[in-house]
Amino acid sequence: MHPSLRKALIGGAAALSLGLAGCGGGQGDEQAPAMAEVTFVDAAASPVQLTSDLPGRVVAHRIAEIRPQVGGLIQRRLFVEGADVKAGAPLFQINAAPFQAELDSAVAALRRAEAARNLARVQVDRLRPLAEVDAVSRQTFDTAVATQEQAEAEVAAARATAQRRRLDLNFATITAPISGRIGASAVTEGALVSQGATEALATVQQIDQVFVDVRQPAARMLELQKSGGSGGASVEILDANGGATGLRGKLLFSELAVDPGTGDLRARVLVDNAGHSLLPGMFVRVRLPDGGLKSAVRLPQQAVFFSGGKAQVMVLKGTGAPEPRPVTAGPVIDNQYVILGGLDVGERVIVEGRDRLAPGAPVKATAWKSAAASQPAAQR
Repeated sequence: MHPSLRKALIGGAAALSLGLAGCGGGQGDEQAPAMAEVTFVDAAASPVQLTSDLPGRVVAHRIAEIRPQVGGLIQRRLFVEGADVKAGAPLFQINAAPFQAELDSAVAALRRAEAARNLARVQVDRLRPLAEVDAVSRQTFDTAVATQEQAEAEVAAARATAQRRRLDLNFATITAPISGRIGASAVTEGALVSQGATEALATVQQIDQVFVDVRQPAARMLELQKSGGSGGASVEILDANGGATGLRGKLLFSELAVDPGTGDLRARVLVDNAGHSLLPGMFVRVRLPDGGLKSAVRLPQQAVFFSGGKAQVMVLKGTGAPEPRPVTAGPVIDNQYVILGGLDVGERVIVEGRDRLAPGAPVKATAWKSAAASQPAAQR
């Protein structure tokens, strides 16, 4: 054999043996992929109160528009805009001098009428014994009696006129008809107001209690009426963003009114508003109960994820790979989703570790514990 051919064969055999050794070593070093560690909860049903949040608008419990009962010149404004006022508190002072003069004139007319009446009484008393013995004619006595009765009537009319002038004088001081918060004044000192003015001088709104008006379908409201009884259903008041306000109200079924255009019911919720945190015109949300208690599965929020806008969970099946499961997710109550469908009681649902899952790979699962449950008692 030629020396160069022999050398090539020996080199090829050596390379082949090195390649086989390398392949054999790779197969020996291969290891099974590590199992992903996840935590799970067992789906269990518990009673839950389902609710719905509806938009509502705050309305004052009572509203009083301040209007003058007499005309005149505004001398003083006696309140601070936006302040709380008590019923009977003076708000505006109209120039009272003309009313005082009219009252004095009416009182003088009353005294004149009373003097004329007293004279007529004396005349009748003087003529009565004379008429009984026919010392004067009957006609003269009857005329005296008629004069007395006319004088009595004039006294009554003068007294009524004086009382009216006294009322006008009192009306010159405009007072608050109810207790509440007064808004901006529509007039200033020096303004001339009249009794028949269409614009209110100011508005007082009682807000220690307020109404919240909400609208919803009539059928649902009737269900609430049945479940709430005659006393009304208790509801929670949230702010416009859905945050808790700490306030609760009572649904007033006596205030139901149907909108003929939509067929919806306007319902009123009465709320105690001692802190004046709710102001007329504010938009809030009212959390209404959906019927009575229902049995439903609740899962920690982190166990539910959304794909394409649809809620899903990962369900453990024995020791094999988890599988995704579409579910119907309801509201969140106490940081837990209420599952309305798609999950059976007893199924195991992954809570944590979902991001470590590999397609088709088995997992190592342990029971999930909430942060509150795992926190030491001394730190709670």
